[in-house]
Amino acid sequence: MTKEQQSITSEALYSKVKSTLLDPYNISTEDLNLMMSQMLSKGIDMGDIYFQNIHQESWTLEDGLVKKSSYSSRQGAGFRSIINEQSGLAYSESFEKDALLQAAKASSSIAKSGKTDTFRVEGPESNDHYYPFINPIESLEDKQKIELLQTIDTAARSKDHRVKEVVASLAGSFQNILIVCQSGRLAVDIRPMVRLSLSVIVEDNERRERGTSGGGGRMDYAFFDEKRIKDYASEAVEQALINLEAIEAPAGEMTVVLGSGWPGVLVHEAIGHGLEGDFNRKKTSAFSGLMGEQVASSICTIIDDGTISGARGSLNIDDEGEPTQRTVLIENGKLCNYMQDRLNAKLMKSKSTGNGRRESYSMQTIPRMTNTFMLGGQHKHQEIIESVENGIYAKNFGGGQVDITSGKFVFSANEAYLIKKGKLDRPIKGAMLIGDGPSALNQVTMIGDNLALDPGIGNCGKDGQTVPVNVGQPTMRIENLTVGGTA
Repeated sequence: MTKEQQSITSEALYSKVKSTLLDPYNISTEDLNLMMSQMLSKGIDMGDIYFQNIHQESWTLEDGLVKKSSYSSRQGAGFRSIINEQSGLAYSESFEKDALLQAAKASSSIAKSGKTDTFRVEGPESNDHYYPFINPIESLEDKQKIELLQTIDTAARSKDHRVKEVVASLAGSFQNILIVCQSGRLAVDIRPMVRLSLSVIVEDNERRERGTSGGGGRMDYAFFDEKRIKDYASEAVEQALINLEAIEAPAGEMTVVLGSGWPGVLVHEAIGHGLEGDFNRKKTSAFSGLMGEQVASSICTIIDDGTISGARGSLNIDDEGEPTQRTVLIENGKLCNYMQDRLNAKLMKSKSTGNGRRESYSMQTIPRMTNTFMLGGQHKHQEIIESVENGIYAKNFGGGQVDITSGKFVFSANEAYLIKKGKLDRPIKGAMLIGDGPSALNQVTMIGDNLALDPGIGNCGKDGQTVPVNVGQPTMRIENLTVGGTA
């Protein structure tokens, strides 16, 4: 991020967002006051207005040809009214003042009684910035975007003659956000995002295997430089070639070593979701009622941090206008915080942690993760491998399923190896890791000093909403984990 991007004032940022969201429709401060007064006059406990426009594009290259391209833009304003645990949401995709006032009225219809309440906007607040305020879609010409995809296609094919199919995708988006908070604050943000994805298929002796790679974050397309493109190509092809040699995974209870980076999706799914405020308020999480208790091995510390520069899951403000923060969830094995939005924090007599998120103006705000990871430990990666007599090393993960209430999980490893006498042995395929989050945390015996976030590929689903996230961890040894295999 440049010094210019870092030093932009709250007034300048507000002016930039306002010129896109409000000025074209002659929406004034007085109009915002009227909309919020319409909601507050019904006697609601909490409320906000969420203005948003979204611009996004995608390009897909298959076997050297552009097979798909798309561009879309949409906008709307969401009006949220809350009384106790009841939440009313109405939205308008028209920015005509009558339509906005009608939506404000509709959202507060959950209120039974009314009161007179006058609202006044106090103006924008300054916040720290963790990514540049740019439109990545404009950072390359269309011709250059196609050339970028062709470059990674060529790079992948040049790695090995057994590469038979290559699919490369490029996606970019940016959003303008303006939030009118009940306190009178105006919160604004401009959110860029880019992602490059690569999938290859290799074939040898009538056996076909797939490898994938990619990355991105809150920046523009310049992020995908020559070195990064070559790295993505090498990673995808090497993963596919390794799987050509893979044997069937063993089954049973054994020691498992998880790789750094993307395998942190297990921490995200099996533990992170269980630490979101709404699940704990409703006592449906495996971690409910355990605040201050030992819930993991004493060497485990888990963080949610929305302030990492350029990270996919980072936010300058959450979708309630609250500054994001670094929240220690589990420290030395003890549960010390949940991730909170304003509603659940209020009901649990706590404070927001800046984790209120929504996919769009048409959806409710709920507590969500940002960048969630386990801190590094004292051991070297190789030292952890050498400590295992017999087990498996899961370097990379595919999909998985988790039950929040119990913490039970099933994850598939798409690149994994046998460990025999402290050395990596044959690659294996079909390995499924089975367990539950709390138990797995208590079986962690070694943690590496090589903490890494995933390269910027993560999306998180909850209640029908999808938001971008990062996951991460160092190399980690877990005892007595059930491996589902076919050998």
